[in-house]
Amino acid sequence: MNKKIKHVFFDLDHTLWDFDKNSGLTFEKIFNIHNVDVQLSNFLEVYEPINFKYWKLYREEKVSKAQLRYGRLKEAFNAIKIEVSDNLIENLSEDYINYLSTFNHVFEGAHDTLSYLKENYKLHIITNGFAEAQKKKMLGAKLDNYFATVTNSEMVGVKKPNPKIFNFALNFANARPENSLMIGDSLEADIEGAINVGMEVVYFDYKNLDYQEPHHRITKLNEIKDFL
Repeated sequence: MNKKIKHVFFDLDHTLWDFDKNSGLTFEKIFNIHNVDVQLSNFLEVYEPINFKYWKLYREEKVSKAQLRYGRLKEAFNAIKIEVSDNLIENLSEDYINYLSTFNHVFEGAHDTLSYLKENYKLHIITNGFAEAQKKKMLGAKLDNYFATVTNSEMVGVKKPNPKIFNFALNFANARPENSLMIGDSLEADIEGAINVGMEVVYFDYKNLDYQEPHHRITKLNEIKDFL
């Protein structure tokens, strides 16, 4: 146990909840529902970096939620040269949100790690994801009972890495930054954002990239036991 740390904050998507796997299964389902004739692997290959780009724009307040949901699909279909109507994109976008939380895969070791940590630390979530979707994900994946607080960007009006969301989450949790640790997969949103308010950090590099930054790094969730 790290006696200095009292509170452990987690990102949700790509950190505990296996977004890539659940998203792929969701697209498979909604493409079948709407009879979209597309090779799923080809679509996901172009969609994932486009989605990443739109989430960065969303964090930077350059696109709205509606623009994100529409634009990422429109650009992905354009990239694989498949024409789809705006009406179909709207229907796919709505069904994507509705079905995404029905798939509940979490990263290997998530429940064991959270059970271990909960014995000695207060656990919390800070997420940029949409409030209604994040709540459903946590309930479906049986993650909700581990966490004392959940802070999402829609509650605060800003997104990670903005210090306001971290300070809001700390106050909500009755925690101080010097006694708090942030674990997340985004160097910009999670790691830099938390460092800027004085929190300790652990970078969850689930893709096991060639990583050289001077921060604690894990590639499996159960490796957090080496730090806590």
